[in-house]
Amino acid sequence: MRLRLSHIGICVSDLDRSLAFYRDGLGFEERASHRVGAEFGRLMEVDGVELRSTMLERDGITLELLAFESPGHTGKGDRRPMNELGFTHLSLEVDDLEEAAATVERFGGAVVSSTRTELGAGDARLEFVYCTDPDGVRVELMRLGRLRPAASAPPAAGRGSDGWGTGRRRKVP
Repeated sequence: MRLRLSHIGICVSDLDRSLAFYRDGLGFEERASHRVGAEFGRLMEVDGVELRSTMLERDGITLELLAFESPGHTGKGDRRPMNELGFTHLSLEVDDLEEAAATVERFGGAVVSSTRTELGAGDARLEFVYCTDPDGVRVELMRLGRLRPAASAPPAAGRGSDGWGTGRRRKVP
């Protein structure tokens, strides 16, 4: 059986605002846009569905932003508790946590400063902070310090040249 991750769908309240956040702020590239109608109503379990779908891609991960025009979105857009069942967060590795957090705020997201966590010291220091997108989806920013394998070390079996699977380092612009 062939299996691979296709995409992660995110329901958004304002497509333009979310495009500004994910595309302009976080550097995802727009790949496709579609109008979706009643032909997907049964699959989505939404009667009378009409929505705009935009596919964004970065570092091999595809996000689908879903803007429901009919019947509209539900929910308050609040940040969900981490221990609530289901999808909890999108995690992005960055090389400068402060710059990435400022970018999140500049493009309509929010930084949850009370979650700021630092572990270790010096070159081995790890830094984390949770943020949210404009609709409350939790986005983790993490800087891993020197936990990455040394550049001269051979990659682990089945991994990219950085030893972590991609052969390149992810960076929030």
